[in-house]
Amino acid sequence: MNERATIRDVAEAAGVSVKTVSRVLNKERYVREDTRVKVEEAVRSLRFSPSIAARALAGRKSGQIALLYDNHSPYYIHQIQEGVWEACREEGVRLLAQPVDVASPDVAREVGGLIDETHVDGIILSSPVTDCAAVLAELERRAIPFVRISPGTNHAITSSVFIDDVQAADDMTSYLINNGHRRIGFIIGHPNHMASNERLFGYRRALDRAGIDYEPGIVFPGEFDFASGVKAAEALLAMADPPSAIFASNDDMAAGVLAVAHKSGIIVPDQLSVAGFDDTVLAQVVYPPLTTIRQPTRTLGQTGTRLLFSMGPGAEHRRLPHALIERQSTRAIPFPRP
Repeated sequence: MNERATIRDVAEAAGVSVKTVSRVLNKERYVREDTRVKVEEAVRSLRFSPSIAARALAGRKSGQIALLYDNHSPYYIHQIQEGVWEACREEGVRLLAQPVDVASPDVAREVGGLIDETHVDGIILSSPVTDCAAVLAELERRAIPFVRISPGTNHAITSSVFIDDVQAADDMTSYLINNGHRRIGFIIGHPNHMASNERLFGYRRALDRAGIDYEPGIVFPGEFDFASGVKAAEALLAMADPPSAIFASNDDMAAGVLAVAHKSGIIVPDQLSVAGFDDTVLAQVVYPPLTTIRQPTRTLGQTGTRLLFSMGPGAEHRRLPHALIERQSTRAIPFPRP
């Protein structure tokens, strides 16, 4: 699929700055005639069609969008921000990244205040803000364009970009089963994230398909952070018959499992296999490097922002592919436990 030309492409073709292109598009005064001609020629040759972002530069709006997030994994949200920022840079649009607390009773008022103070032209919602009813209602009331990254509910109502969390968790659990593991501990993600339940469902579905009983006693809650991974791992590894593998539903919690294993003298992967989810930078810097599900986090942010910039009257949805990345934190066991 051919990508739409951006305002940055026009600027490069005309040999001018993005700001100058904006001034020409907005028909501002005090632009040299030869410069205006070069820009207009570049627009025609590239078949450039100003998006919502370019129109925002017209002075009628702020020329900026906001990313709202409430996520306990700094690695995940950093990659989302990078993707959003890359798409904004293509269009010459400013990005405001604003944390919010979805559990706060004042979250809708806070989001409304942000819009009133900044006059942003559109909003990207990252999980779990994507499923916060109060925020969604406030944005719909204000009729401001927004796109959701990884929503867990009401997919059809707004434009969104996501991966299949159920299938991804099923893939990882099946991978561990196919490597001989039968008692696979699982650490659930933060309860505010719909993806947590979807990944748990995928884990259970894979067990059921393999004829393995679901054991609630080896499934522990988490919060998508290192500390909750440590807490769950301490309980799992202190059992008289600990699991041979632990699947944490994000890399931060899997790193917590590795830390507890190292502290306890448990060799990974010889005595314990550990798997994560997301494939953030953390997955490659821990020891041993994590086997994990690669979620195209940066691309999710980038694609969601491009959807916002090209938004039409109807909702548009993009499902991106995931991949299982095998590294040194897992291994096959020769004799599966009964």
